[in-house]
Amino acid sequence: MRIIVDAMGGDRAPQEIVKGAVRARKELGVDITLVGRIEEVKACLEGEELSNYELVDAREVITMEDDPSTATRRKMDSSMAVALTMLSQGKGDAVVSAGSTGALLTGATLTVKRIRGIRRAALAPVLPAGERGVMLIDCGANVECTAEYLLQFAYMGSYYAKKMLGCENPRVGLLNVGTEDTKGGELQHQAFALLREAAEQGRINFVGNIEGTGVFEGQADVVVTDGFTGNVLLKGAEGVIKYMMGALKGVFYKSGKNKLAAAVLKNDLKEMKKSLDVNEVGGTALVGISRPVIKAHGSSDAGSFFAAIRQAKAFVEADVVEDIKANIDYMRIRTESEANA
Repeated sequence: MRIIVDAMGGDRAPQEIVKGAVRARKELGVDITLVGRIEEVKACLEGEELSNYELVDAREVITMEDDPSTATRRKMDSSMAVALTMLSQGKGDAVVSAGSTGALLTGATLTVKRIRGIRRAALAPVLPAGERGVMLIDCGANVECTAEYLLQFAYMGSYYAKKMLGCENPRVGLLNVGTEDTKGGELQHQAFALLREAAEQGRINFVGNIEGTGVFEGQADVVVTDGFTGNVLLKGAEGVIKYMMGALKGVFYKSGKNKLAAAVLKNDLKEMKKSLDVNEVGGTALVGISRPVIKAHGSSDAGSFFAAIRQAKAFVEADVVEDIKANIDYMRIRTESEANA
């Protein structure tokens, strides 16, 4: 298996990105292609056998200041654009990048393409909730959605959760302002009807509406929502976790007695912090793209990027894309002319 790495994407590129890729090659047994300014990449490989890596030169870098909707087209020689082109040409099995989320999504859509029949690709992070985590789909790729988009998100999220999270019959919940069937606006009403119909046909395990609190109580394995609402939930959760850990640290450093308690609980606190860290998953899958693309966190260090490559490897092995392709007919709303044909 070959993983194509955008070596210049992210706040700590290329040093931390390359270090994570080196670790992945050694521990995961994957072949690595590093795409970026070759002299900078080689400098990060000091002490490593260069022949163990495929190095592809790309002179441009997509920055956060670039327009994400045109970045990969305007900077065709950027590490991200070259990596995505290689994936589309079958020169690797997955791409991992810590670069601009918008540019990666747009580039993957235009270059690698969506799965035929999928209306929109979605960003689908796994939140640190429950025993296995909870997939949130979408979390920012599609600010405005139709009910059909949400239906497709539910199917795609179900296949991902089954293969990647180990959920035999993933519970799908529709994020809403209440649990009653009649809650929400027109989009939620329409999506609810489509999801319930799919459940009645035995195609997904739809458990109804869930509120934000229910997400972190583990009431569903897949939480379906539009990108605007999902992004607010995700960023809000990250903020609360940071605040909580900071407040907890303040409590333990408040007095000598508390510092002693902190010393006793040090390892347990580290485990708790790790369990709440969204970076531990490694990255966010771009679900709906025809080949695996993983968005690593922009501030990824070597450990986080290693985790993102590990996720990419599991994504390829799980073959979620083929599950989606095989069931695409159930994921589309037929037009009136198609229904009468």
